[in-house]
Amino acid sequence: MIVVLKKNPDRGQLDSLLQWLEKQNVSVHESVGESSVILGLVGDTSRIDMDLISALDIVDTVKRVQEPYKNANRKFHPSDTVVKVGDTQIGGGNLTIMAGPCSVESEEQIIAVAKAVKAAGATMLRGGAFKPRTSPYSFQGLGEEGIRLLEAAKRETGLPIVTEIMDASQLKYFENVDVIQVGARNMQNFNLLKILGAQEKPVMIKRGASSTYEEWLMSAEYVMAGGNENVILCERGIRTFETYTRNTLDISAVPVLRTLTHLPVIVDPSHATGKASLVAPLAYAAVALGADGLLIEVHNDPAHALSDGPQSLRPEAFETLAEKLFPLHDYVVRMKGETE
Repeated sequence: MIVVLKKNPDRGQLDSLLQWLEKQNVSVHESVGESSVILGLVGDTSRIDMDLISALDIVDTVKRVQEPYKNANRKFHPSDTVVKVGDTQIGGGNLTIMAGPCSVESEEQIIAVAKAVKAAGATMLRGGAFKPRTSPYSFQGLGEEGIRLLEAAKRETGLPIVTEIMDASQLKYFENVDVIQVGARNMQNFNLLKILGAQEKPVMIKRGASSTYEEWLMSAEYVMAGGNENVILCERGIRTFETYTRNTLDISAVPVLRTLTHLPVIVDPSHATGKASLVAPLAYAAVALGADGLLIEVHNDPAHALSDGPQSLRPEAFETLAEKLFPLHDYVVRMKGETE
């Protein structure tokens, strides 16, 4: 249920309303916008009398929300959420580029790539330490040692790091990780999502290969229901009948999610296509549609990468791409401002 208050509501009446709502065993999320205050009621609202609330002087309208996701719903939170990570942020009109290798392979490799992507304009370093692989015989990542090497690259460059967690037991290694990534295979690992909701680090949830928008947003809801509102959504392609590309990038996810949720939206063109040659055009498309950022795989020697070499850009190719992405983003922001 959503309660939209009139402009500049009387604080005394508002406090009385909030106290009454708390006695109805629902949690209340207060969202203060430029022109209105919205109260989002989460819980069993079926017994709450809408007419009783509507009759209050400070109330403009009362609406029931049909979607099962509440905290992630834009109706509850009209303003875009900005997730702060160190000295940077995801959302809020800036372009975040998370770049780095699919897998951390050695200290020399990860530091070299980290320096290269930072020089090219990346604002975060991505790298896999724990690797979920389809085949049990494929390289599974360096694990705890991989996290240590990412930390070394962070100290060397100052870039915040984002890496994937596969199991709740691994959380103890993530003390110095800045953004915890939940991979597509774990998008509906609800026990893991609950645990991540009970801690404060930002969580980036990749879309499952066959998941709907609602299922994806419900995964975000699990984290937010636990109290952690620092959630980022990452579109990484879905499974279709097409076999030419690794997955099919659902580029419409960007404008659709802009309508449905206030959470930041990141696009991963690397995993979406599996082909380095297609990363740039899809990255341009994502930025043109207003994505808050990109997740791009960069490797200094893709031909000998231990995982996902064919979709990884060389540092020089990433630099060329980044040089074009930032002006494009500035143009999109400027055009949006002129049309609003």
